[in-house]
Formats: sequence, C-alpha cells, structure tokens
Amino acid sequence: MSTKYVFVTGGVTSSLGKGIISASLAKLLQSRNLKVTIQKLDPYLNVDPGTLNPYEHGECYVTEDGAETDLDLGHYERFLGTYTSKANNVTTGRIYRSVIDKERQGAFLGKTVQIIPHITDEIKRRIFLLGKSGKYDVIITEIGGTVGDIESLPFVEAVRQIQWELPDEDCLVIHLTLIPYLSAAKELKTKPTQHSVKQLQQNGVQPDILICRTEHSLTPEIRKKLALFCNVKPNAVIESIDADTIYRVPLMMKEEKLDEIVMENFGFSGLPEPDLGRWTAFLDKLSHPSKTVNIGLVGKYVELQDAYKSILESFIHAGAANDCKVKVIPVHSEFITDENIEDKLSGMDGILVAPGFGERGLEGKIKAIRYAREHSMPFFGICLGMQMAVVEFARNVLGLEGAMSAEVESTTPYPVIDLMEDQKTTTIKGGTMRLGAYQCILEEGSLAYRIYGKKMISERHRHRYELNNEYVEALNSHGMRTSGRNPDTGLVEIVELDSHPFFIGVQFHPEFKSTPEHPQPVFVAFVKAAMQYRESKSAEG
Repeated sequence: MSTKYVFVTGGVTSSLGKGIISASLAKLLQSRNLKVTIQKLDPYLNVDPGTLNPYEHGECYVTEDGAETDLDLGHYERFLGTYTSKANNVTTGRIYRSVIDKERQGAFLGKTVQIIPHITDEIKRRIFLLGKSGKYDVIITEIGGTVGDIESLPFVEAVRQIQWELPDEDCLVIHLTLIPYLSAAKELKTKPTQHSVKQLQQNGVQPDILICRTEHSLTPEIRKKLALFCNVKPNAVIESIDADTIYRVPLMMKEEKLDEIVMENFGFSGLPEPDLGRWTAFLDKLSHPSKTVNIGLVGKYVELQDAYKSILESFIHAGAANDCKVKVIPVHSEFITDENIEDKLSGMDGILVAPGFGERGLEGKIKAIRYAREHSMPFFGICLGMQMAVVEFARNVLGLEGAMSAEVESTTPYPVIDLMEDQKTTTIKGGTMRLGAYQCILEEGSLAYRIYGKKMISERHRHRYELNNEYVEALNSHGMRTSGRNPDTGLVEIVELDSHPFFIGVQFHPEFKSTPEHPQPVFVAFVKAAMQYRESKSAEG
C-alpha cells in the first residue's frame, strides 16, 4: 500500500485551529490501527522559531532529537502519543537556505534558480521525506498561514503539483475555514468561505473536504450551499463548532465522519472502528473534577497563553489524573514587589516559576520562590525557574549576597548559575543550545525518585546555562539536595529541599512530554501536593 498524503490549508483568518484539526484526524486514523504522523510547513523566513520572542509565535516546542519547532508539534505529540522530529517542521527559511546552499555548491549546473521549480521541488522533497521512510500509512501536512498570503504561495503551489502528480486515491486536501455569524442579521454567512475556496482554486488547488469553524450549527441548507459553490461533495462539508476543550475535537470529528470520508477517498477498507476508550475516560475525568486548586504561574510572558502552551496543557493532564480542576492564575513576575507579594500569592495552592531568558522579571521570580519556600507552599521551577531557586537559596540561606546567574550579571561575585563549558565558544544563537532528550540519574530516596519511581529518566532540554558545580557542596550541606544529574557530564538536573513539603526545580522541560493518556509525573505530583496544601489550609482555618 502506498503512503497517503493529506494537506490541511486554512482560509478567511488565522488561528482557526488547523493544528487541532490535523491532530484530531490523525488521532482517529491512528485509533483504526493506521500508522500516522503530522508535519507543519511554516511560511516565515526564520530557519526555526528558536530565536523568536514568545510574543511573536508562542512557545518554542522542542522534540526528542533537539529540533526547535512550532508549538503545533506539541499538539501532534499530545494527541498521537508519539514523538515528532526535525523532519516534522519545515520553514520557508530552512527551504531557502537549503536551496541557496546547493546553488553555492554548483548543484544546479549554472541554471537560474527560481521559485518554480527549485523552491517548490525542495518543499516537495521535504513533504515526501517522511513518506519514503516506510514508517507511515498516512502523512498529514499542515500548511501554515492563510490562503492568499504571499508567504504561503510556494507551499500552495507545491500542493498543486503534488495533487497533479499523485493518483487521486493517494492525495487529499482539507480546507479549514470560518463561517462567521452576524448577530445583527442573526445568520451565518458563507461568502467569506466561498471567496477563500475561490482563491485556493485560482492557485490550482481544489479542496476535497471543507471543515467549517462556527459558533452555531450549520443547517442542511448552508451545507448544501457550500458544497455547491465550493465544488465539494455534500457529505464533505464538515462542521467544527466551538468546543469546551480541544481534546473533545476528535470525538466531534468522528461524529461528523471525517475519518470515514478520508478512508473512503484513500480506498481503505476492513479497518476496525476507532478505539477511543482511554481518550474518552480522560475526557470524563476532565469534565467532572471533584476538587479545585489554584496554581500561580509566575512568568514574564503571561499575557500570551501560547507562550506557556505545553505547561498549561500539562496541568490539564495532571488535573484529570488527580480528579482535580487546576485553575492556572498568571502572575507577571515583572510586577511582583515586597509590598504586593502577599496579595498576589497568598491565595495560591502552589507556585510554578516558568522558564525563559533574559533579565526582565527575574527579581520577581526570586521573590516568589522565597515566598513559596518560607510559607511551605508547593513549588515547581522549570529551567530558569530552577536556576532562580538556586539563586534565591544562595542569597537567603547561604548568605551569598549578590549571587546571580552569569547570563544576566557577568560580574556577579557568586555565579551560582554559569555558562555551560561547551557554550563558551559559541557565537551563533540559533539551534546551538543544549537541545533535546538527555538522561538523568535520580538519587534514591529523593523526592524526584519517588515521583518517577525509577533511577534513570530521560527529559528534553533547552538551555545554555547550568548550576555551577563549585557551589553544589555548599548547597547540599545547607539542605538543597542536588537529586538528579546527567550521567555523562555531571550536570545538575534537579534540586529539591528535604525540609519542605514539596519543593523541586528541574533544569529540563518536563512539559514537552506530557499527554492526556500519559500525564507527566512531576506535574501530577505537584498538583497532588497543591491539593494537600489546600486541604491543610482548610483544616486550619
């Protein structure tokens, strides 16, 4: 059986949820025992999102093999429960760099290098790369941006060529669009979708399936009208109404028979019905929690939810595992002061200090960590959050006044956080950090060991700076245990406080490996500790 290709484009407006639709379709096909993966084609000229400010593009998601990618790959992994890789995210910047490198090497035999065929050929090569591995029955490719954008045109042209090259039963195009509701007229309007499909058709691409984002249900008349004017079959007009959670979308797409339409197009037969038992069980827990906790998310990008997308999703998974609704309350670290910290944090049941880079908001993070430590409130620090926990402890317990990370204060007398040795000669910023999965050995008897239940773990990283080993002995002797280390480099991965009910900082990013069916252990333990803290507060008062 040949590999089948599904392309997902978007129209009318951005942020309609192409990634969620792609992941939902993949989940349904996977649940029928098909081997599926998803890739994202991003139209921006950055080689990857690694150097982008989170305000620009949300969080930078890191894969097992160390690729800095679009946050949609996080959705893919969370829905499918399988890892993605460098091959699953391709940007315009990467395409152009590859073509220009080939031109410099003389690979085009002196020909004029053009968008067509050279850029589009490279796009197609990247699309087919996963298919040639022989690992997958279906490859879903999400085209970033909106149809009509100049940036997306080469990708759309590549899809046109693939539609022409492949047999009809091997290629399918889904167009996700918006059906706006005009409250004044009290009706849904189809004209924006008609124009969007017309634009796609003018680019030579005919969609096979139309998925319509809407706030109100589509009537049979609207579906028939869309099918007629957009040149798709009536049963291929699919409603995607707003959902209470993204994890309900696969079930909604199943009700709309999206997977059946795709299978019919590809000629699949004899496949089992979707097995979504564990997924449904997760949704039941998510929808009917018996308890609630408030978690303060202390960071400097809290205005934008997508900046901490994987952390927020990890709390959803951990909450369901604990039969608990986790209310994540953003706390801007830049605005935490000694005068207002009680008002900002006293109502929390736990504090997570988020990862990040740079000096802005650091002192506020340090104040929040001290508050959690001194009030025996559950604390969880990730990457920079762990590093600032070390800084806070060094200053206020070890008495090392002025202790800081060398990242933001190169002249600090006590660089308890310092640049990793292999980073000291690096001048290029993009893709040069410590990235991807690394092993960590846990100390038996530690909190970390109890959480994971085993001695060796593997988690993903994204950092340049580390805990300075010159201070490890002093930290340990004063009660900050370095309970996790990389077996090859001796890099400290985890710190914790034995004297505290729950205080843990991790150098890695555990949020990248949490899924609904396999919630991340540290998040599960943190939410459980927050529940216990809340119960103890209630008992006292």
